Amino acid sequence: MNNKKYKNAEYPVRYIRDLRELIRSSTKLYSSRNAFLVKGSPEEKYRPVKYSDMQNDMNALGNALLKRKFNGQKIAIISENRYEYVLSYFTVCCGLGVFVPIERELTAEDIKNLLNRSEAGAVIYSFKTEEVVDSAIKGLAGSIKRINMDIPNHNEEVLSMKELIREGQALMEEGYRDYSDSQIDPEVMSLLLFTSGTTGTAKGVMLSHKNLVANVMNMSGYVNVNGYTGLSVLPMHHTYEMTCHILTALYQGCTIAICDGLKYIAKNMAEAKVNVMLGVPLIFEAIYKRIIKQAEKSGKLKKMQQAIALSKKLRLYNSNLTKKMFSEVHNAVGGCVKLLVSGAAAMDPDIIENFCAMGLPMIQGYGMTESSPIIALNRDRYSKAASVGTAMPNTEIRIDEPDENGIGEIVCRSDSVMIGYYNDPEETKKVLKDGWLYTGDYGYFDKEGFLYITGRKKNVIVTKNGKNIFPEEAEFHLGKSDYILESLVYGVDEQCGGETTVCAQIVPDYQAIKEEFGTLADHDIRKLIKEAVEEANARMPLYKRIRKFEIRKTEFEKTASKKIKRHAVNRHAGH
Repeated sequence: MNNKKYKNAEYPVRYIRDLRELIRSSTKLYSSRNAFLVKGSPEEKYRPVKYSDMQNDMNALGNALLKRKFNGQKIAIISENRYEYVLSYFTVCCGLGVFVPIERELTAEDIKNLLNRSEAGAVIYSFKTEEVVDSAIKGLAGSIKRINMDIPNHNEEVLSMKELIREGQALMEEGYRDYSDSQIDPEVMSLLLFTSGTTGTAKGVMLSHKNLVANVMNMSGYVNVNGYTGLSVLPMHHTYEMTCHILTALYQGCTIAICDGLKYIAKNMAEAKVNVMLGVPLIFEAIYKRIIKQAEKSGKLKKMQQAIALSKKLRLYNSNLTKKMFSEVHNAVGGCVKLLVSGAAAMDPDIIENFCAMGLPMIQGYGMTESSPIIALNRDRYSKAASVGTAMPNTEIRIDEPDENGIGEIVCRSDSVMIGYYNDPEETKKVLKDGWLYTGDYGYFDKEGFLYITGRKKNVIVTKNGKNIFPEEAEFHLGKSDYILESLVYGVDEQCGGETTVCAQIVPDYQAIKEEFGTLADHDIRKLIKEAVEEANARMPLYKRIRKFEIRKTEFEKTASKKIKRHAVNRHAGH
């Protein structure tokens, strides 16, 4: 370990130059370990894929694609989470061209637009995404090569990934080494990621090997998962899942179990004996609510709450005693969990503290796609529930133009910061200035250097008297109610008087309300929500309080990381 380079690191850091070196060095160190646990359906048992198997598959697939002149191309992928997704990612990035992950839940028209914008020459897909891919590429102006992960052999229109791997293995046996011997420039674009949003507003983030491995090494200085088994739950097209979980796990010698789907999380955690899971607040909050409801049904909620309070008071946390005290909770998540990591949105610190008190350590971090993605992270040995952590090793963070409370825009600089936006120099100039990335997020530091996020710059409500209101704060307080599923807070400038009114659109938790009260009329539901709004308002200063609200029957449209798409909401409905 280079102590100067990683002076703030908690753990030794192995230097790597690029993603190929990540796989090669990990295969050398952990060749006998399982890199992945995979299966074809929820009913099957997990089967292992070793580190050495993955490296062989990567070289074989790379040989075949290089021989077929796929080099120098942008190659898109539209697929569910699976081993072949990661295999494609490494194969393309490490000697072929530029990998372009596209969200599988998009419409055919949106996919077509992103294929056009990325100038993709090929697309990799699966049986599950075959229909939408076929529909998307019909309207493309130029030809695009197709590779299907599931068909056993090539046909006239589509190449088979299985057959390509067999071809590549035969080439290796003949001594063909053009792929594995090819040079990698760690400074050039190898990954093109489209940010959340419509295809018109989504920006293409250009990342290099240098960006990605810097993020992996820096994270590894704060969090150790060596020898763990992780559950891959979040979409792999999202940089949070791919960099923070997949790449970092493979770098550290962790095994990755592919989740069968959100409703199988608990089952998969038990089957794979999962030690670590990365998720978004929505997932962890759902797990927490199930734990509380189960305790309530069994008549043990009061006892559990007393035990949580005792654990906090005595700071028992991740001890054997805590695991015995909360054995039913541990068994509900597989019985082997050592670490939970939340990201992509703000997590309720009370829930983090309660997870920790039950012997399920949880930390959160902060980042964005433009920084590969992590910028700040809590250490697994020392964390603060309300904070997203401290700047990672080799990462500088400062607060730009702080106000009287120290709140300002978060600006960062590190080797993880993107090259820029694809074919968009104007937007690039707006966020990259003298090597600093202007995140668009507001936050502040405490005295120990822990970072706290207050909200998005573009979401801030500015009142007529110059006060700033962060909608995220009001939404957090609303989310404390058992009767509110989700909310969106915004400001409306009134025509009469010129004042700014804080308003909210609220989706009630109809299921929770029905379970507690039975079927209620709309006016009774509104009364419940009004009480919840008043409780939220009581926790905030007068100028931040919600003055008007309306109830939505349907949930808000969300991104892949489960953030509400604010631009997609008609904020003036009902006003």
